[in-house]
Amino acid sequence: MDATHKESNIIDENQSFTVIKEMIAVSRIKLRQDGILFIVWGWVLFYVSFSGFITRSIVLTYQMNRIISRLGIILGAAAALFTIYYLIKQRKKVQTYIGVSLRYVWTSLFLSTVLVNLIQMNVLHGINFELQHPLFMVLMAFAVTVTGGILRHRLIIIGGVVFGALALTASYLGLKEQLLLEAVAWVIAFIVPGHILFAKRNK
Repeated sequence: MDATHKESNIIDENQSFTVIKEMIAVSRIKLRQDGILFIVWGWVLFYVSFSGFITRSIVLTYQMNRIISRLGIILGAAAALFTIYYLIKQRKKVQTYIGVSLRYVWTSLFLSTVLVNLIQMNVLHGINFELQHPLFMVLMAFAVTVTGGILRHRLIIIGGVVFGALALTASYLGLKEQLLLEAVAWVIAFIVPGHILFAKRNK
């Protein structure tokens, strides 16, 4: 009876590992489709960071600054609307436990960024942007690394680690240089992996 019970436990464990592997495989395939979100947000946030660096490095006219600023707002709004449309569309397809878990990770990231600003307002009675950017980068590094770890995707994990290293480096610099490092981080952690994943979507 004991031997039968042990054998049953071994079979159950093997089945569990198989199910987990299949879930990860399905989620990784879906991630290739979701690579479009990495691309969209990567380029939008790269634009916001890099344009912030440019406007602080070069003397531009008021009109030019206004155009750059408004374009960033328009791109951000367009990316948000596209994301909402994409997620609603994806809800009609098969959902996985891992996929749902990742949505909680990224939702938590968004809420955490809001809390960071609220805490700054409560403690500093204002927003210290030289503190805000490194903190946001750390939160982003955490979310990216967790996503890569859950999916066992090395490229995404590396992107998250690099994002964290750049966040620490940014804490030693002024706001202008922080924005440049943040732009580089978006390229490494979002744009490059997004394009690679999306290119493999039909493979």
